[in-house]
Amino acid sequence: MAGERDAAVSTTDAVRLDGRVIVITGAGQGIGRAAALAMAKAGGDVVVNDVDGEAAAKVVAEIEALGGRAAPAVAAIGTAEAADLCVATALEAFGRLDVMACNAGILRDKVLWNTTDEDFDAVVATHLRGTFTCARAAARHFRAAGEGGRLILVSSMAGQRGNFGQTSYAAAKAGIAAFARTWSMELAKSGVTVNAIVPNAMTAMTATAPALKPYAEMMGRGESLPDKVRQDFGLGGPDDVAALFVYLASERSASVTGQAIGLGGDRLSLWAHPVEAAHAVMAGGWSAERIAEAVETDLAGAMQSVGIDFI
Repeated sequence: MAGERDAAVSTTDAVRLDGRVIVITGAGQGIGRAAALAMAKAGGDVVVNDVDGEAAAKVVAEIEALGGRAAPAVAAIGTAEAADLCVATALEAFGRLDVMACNAGILRDKVLWNTTDEDFDAVVATHLRGTFTCARAAARHFRAAGEGGRLILVSSMAGQRGNFGQTSYAAAKAGIAAFARTWSMELAKSGVTVNAIVPNAMTAMTATAPALKPYAEMMGRGESLPDKVRQDFGLGGPDDVAALFVYLASERSASVTGQAIGLGGDRLSLWAHPVEAAHAVMAGGWSAERIAEAVETDLAGAMQSVGIDFI
């Protein structure tokens, strides 16, 4: 069973996943691949999903070379059928499912007026609908099995702050953070935790951002990023984010749910939920003139900034 594995896959980290079966979507490269390998090293059995069958098979082989166990589930995330395949693969290969990590994603970066219906629909289908369908399939299994579980979602800084040129991506990732808050309440009685990771990692997907190009080139040359980048901006590589997947998949995180937790480089962060920044009261209701006066005076200091502060 899951706990019977070669000692080569073990790690000195006290946070272990022995006996746990994990599905991770979009695990053929980038953050997904790093997380799959890290969770296998921590003792978990991993279903490696990717739309690219060769990429999925390569990650499965890497895990098996470490002495771990893995199985591929080749499908484009978004449909209910793809989600059901991931769950079915876990049950057929390993006999159970404990963790669903919804990581699959794509980019179609364009400003609003240049975003086509096809661009928007593709991003929303993979990120937002894909997270929904995979989480739903896992939640149905968790509730029927009665043994609890973990839903690990992946949001983004763009979803928290907005980002120029990322209409569909920012909207989808903001929705995913809202999923985590909502589902944490809905699944609490079933012993299922739901959290959203807010990663900040240089991958093939994020390296296209112009502001990050110099750091992508540094990492491409095998150079370490400066401490200022790793600590102040919290930017690193996929391996830097992987430990958060391990933690959220483990028993140690049993009391943590409904949170958006950031990790990148050397920086671990807890993101605030949207809250009222300020308010004013007008007995009898508000006129447009009174609203203008309040916004210009009492509420002026509470106006919120937007965007990601790139280094």
